[in-house]
Amino acid sequence: MQDKEEMTSLVTVEKKLNSEGYTHDFTVKDGRLTTMDNDSARTYLPEDVTVVDYFRFEGESDPDDASILYALETADGAKGTISSAYGVYANEDVDQFILKVESLGKNLMKGKK
Repeated sequence: MQDKEEMTSLVTVEKKLNSEGYTHDFTVKDGRLTTMDNDSARTYLPEDVTVVDYFRFEGESDPDDASILYALETADGAKGTISSAYGVYANEDVDQFILKVESLGKNLMKGKK
């Protein structure tokens, strides 16, 4: 990954991750991470997922306009991203799922931040 200081825009980070193979867009449904592929949607439990990296973005004009983008990899090799706002606009389903993954020690960035 590039130095996070250089990766200030969400679009820039998404393009970089996409070029590194993080091509799936994930969502969380019923407590499971789900690929948003219409034809072959796959679902994953927290123990099937690793947080590879994450990026925080602050809103320039509004501190409430902040988000976090997670780069994830699944046990079967699917790589993709999921995002959530933080603060009052946070996506509770995404946040709870990521917390479960991290509680299993499946965060490669643990201790690096």
